[in-house]
Amino acid sequence: MMTQKIISDPVFGFIKIPRGLLYDIVQHPLFQRLNRINQLGLASVVYPGARHTRFQHSLGAFHLMSEAIKSLTEKGIYIFDSEAEAVKAAILMHDIGHGPFSHVLENTLISGISHEEISLLMMEQINRDLNGQLNLAISIFKDEYHNKIFHQLISSQLDMDRLDYLRRDSFYTGVTEGNIGSARIIKMLNVKDERLVVEAKGIYSIENFLTTRRLMYWQVYLHHTAVGYEKVLVNTLRRAKALAMANRPKLMEGISFSLRYFLENDIDKQWFETHEEALQMYAELDDSDIWSAMKVWKHADDTILSMLATDLLDRRLFRVEVREEPPSQEELDSICRQIAEKTGVSAADAADYLMYVAEIGKDMYNPADDSIGILYKDGTVKDIADASEILNVQLLSKKIRKYYLCYQRI
Repeated sequence: MMTQKIISDPVFGFIKIPRGLLYDIVQHPLFQRLNRINQLGLASVVYPGARHTRFQHSLGAFHLMSEAIKSLTEKGIYIFDSEAEAVKAAILMHDIGHGPFSHVLENTLISGISHEEISLLMMEQINRDLNGQLNLAISIFKDEYHNKIFHQLISSQLDMDRLDYLRRDSFYTGVTEGNIGSARIIKMLNVKDERLVVEAKGIYSIENFLTTRRLMYWQVYLHHTAVGYEKVLVNTLRRAKALAMANRPKLMEGISFSLRYFLENDIDKQWFETHEEALQMYAELDDSDIWSAMKVWKHADDTILSMLATDLLDRRLFRVEVREEPPSQEELDSICRQIAEKTGVSAADAADYLMYVAEIGKDMYNPADDSIGILYKDGTVKDIADASEILNVQLLSKKIRKYYLCYQRI
C-alpha cells in the first residue's frame, strides 16, 4: 500500500502528500472546494493563462513548507514530528476561507469579517470532523504556539505562501520577470534567537524577491485592466444585493441557493456567529455561482444589472484611467452626466454603479512589516535594508499612490 500520494505540479514537479492527516485534509470537501476558485480572480482578462486555482497554490505552499522543514532540520534545528506535521497542515489550509474571485466578496456580499477569519472557522470545522487532530495546527496558525518560527513560515515576509504565489503566478501569467529563486531562499533559511533569518549567502535572492514582488503587484495584481474588470463585478453584485434587499424576488430566480442567501441577507461577523448555516452556505459558493448568475442577470428587467452582467460576460470592461492625482469633482460630474444621458439611467445610479474611483497604494518595502534578517557567519543579524548594497530604503519605503478612474464605456 502506498504511504503517500504523488501529484504532478507544473511549477515544482512532483508533490508528495503523506497518507494520514495531511491527505485527509486534502480530501476534505472544504479543501476540495478550492478547485473551483481561481487564484487570480479576474486577472485572466489580461493574462489568459492565469486560470490556476487556490487548490494548486495551497499544494504548492505545502510543498515549499516541506522543503523548508527539511532544510532547517538538516542545519541542526530540532523540530518535532508533530510540529512538522502541524505546520504543513496549517499551510495547506491557510487560504481555505477564500471566496469566489479572491477578495471581491469581502465588503460586497459580506462585511466585517475577513477571509482569514472564515479560514479559521473552516479549520475548526475540519478539526471537528477529524476528531481534534488539528489543535496544534490551529494554534500555530493563530500564532499562539510558543515556537514562533512556525507561524513565520506561514505568515511573514518570507512565508511559504508568498514564495509559492509569486512563482506560480509568474508561471501562469507568463510574466517571467516574476520568477523568484524560491529553492535558494529556502536553502538559505536559518533560525537565530527564535527568529527566522536568511544566511548572508542568500542576500541577492532576497533583493530579487523584494523587487520581483513589486513588479508583480503593479504588472499583475494591480493591473489597471484587471482592476477595472473587478470593479464591474463588484458593482454588479452590489446592484444585485440592493435589488434583493428591496424585495425583487424575480431577479433571484435561476441563481444558486447559496448566492441568493448572501444577496438576501445582511451578513457580517455576528451573523456567522449566530447562524450555523452561514458557514455551510459560504462553503458552497465558488466562481461558477457568480458566472451562472451573470447569465441570468444579463436578461434582467433592471437596466443597470443587465448592463453590468453583459459587460462581464462579453468582456466590455470599464474604461480605466490611471492618474497621479485624484480626478476633480467637476470631471466626475461631467462623466456621470454623459453616462446617464447615454444609458438612460439616473445620475445617482450612474455615479453609484457605473463609475468608480479607486485609490491604490503600495510600497515595495515597509520597515515595520518587511523586516528580513540577514545572518552573517559571526552570528550577527542585520536587517535587509542595512545589509543590502543596492536597495535604497528611503526610495523603496516611499508609498506609491495611484488613482484609478473607472467608468462605463459609452
